[in-house]
Amino acid sequence: MDTGTHLVIGLGLAGLAYIDPVVAADPAVATAVLIGTVAGSQAPDADTLLRLKNNAVYIKNHRGKSHSLPALVLWTALISSVLGLTFKGLPMLHVTMWVFIAVAFHVFTDLFNTYGTQAVRPFSERWVAWNIIHIFDPFIFLSHVLAIFLWSVHVLPPQVIFPILYSLTAVYYLWRTWEHHRTQSRLHLSDPEYKPGERYTLIPTVHLHNWQIVKRRTDGSYRLGELRNGKLQWVDQVRCDEHPAVDASKSHPNVASFLYFTSYACSEMKEHAWGYEVRWADVRYRHRKQYPFVAVVRMDKAYETLDSYVGWKNDSKLEKKLRVDLN
Repeated sequence: MDTGTHLVIGLGLAGLAYIDPVVAADPAVATAVLIGTVAGSQAPDADTLLRLKNNAVYIKNHRGKSHSLPALVLWTALISSVLGLTFKGLPMLHVTMWVFIAVAFHVFTDLFNTYGTQAVRPFSERWVAWNIIHIFDPFIFLSHVLAIFLWSVHVLPPQVIFPILYSLTAVYYLWRTWEHHRTQSRLHLSDPEYKPGERYTLIPTVHLHNWQIVKRRTDGSYRLGELRNGKLQWVDQVRCDEHPAVDASKSHPNVASFLYFTSYACSEMKEHAWGYEVRWADVRYRHRKQYPFVAVVRMDKAYETLDSYVGWKNDSKLEKKLRVDLN
């Protein structure tokens, strides 16, 4: 989920913690739990700091080890230890439990997005992305904001507000999961061009009944479409180029990080007087007729790197980011 949603969830879990009599009975404990759940709801995304090193390192590691099973324990231990040193006499079992819930809930909600996490590390480095909830979901965000507001103005006690909130949230997640499964299982019936062996990926949007569709054909090409209120419309198709320059680009650190992260990468090769430009795009992310999540390598005729970039850019900004003007 996005940072704002993780923040309101952290505040919401602090309200839910009032169902714990130990928390509700002591304002100091409640304050410590509030700090702990807010910190815990943000901690796994501390790997965003890897951007300071470079984009390749960030893309390869974001939502990786920081969202793994060992990280759940490490983040919980770190935050709880700081709270224990700051607040004297805390019931650490209770505080630690709520911090762990916040950290685990962060990772759990990220599993439902398209970006994915390596939540099953160290057992597997597979990226787990269930494609059920958009990275910003209006219902989840606004329902938490409303509950926090009702809590702040003392309309109802948190022991009433937040169990209702999280019961509704659980129902919402179950409904979206069922809706995703039902829609994807019937998708081939809406596609007159369907051929056995083709695979569909259903990607959520901020609109409940609108989905983006990625169809991987048996020849390795992709068809991109939109499903709006049950009606399928194809909007683009992408064929992946094969060329020695494409193969050579895979050894570049930027491309290697990009390919490590996504299994929906498609290559495009352009030949120039000075050499080759290979652009890898993640076809899951289509915005305004472009694919802004890319890895680009410019090479000379001997496949030596001249310039490169990996990250999120539209076409106009990408040209400015590639520092060497070879045209």
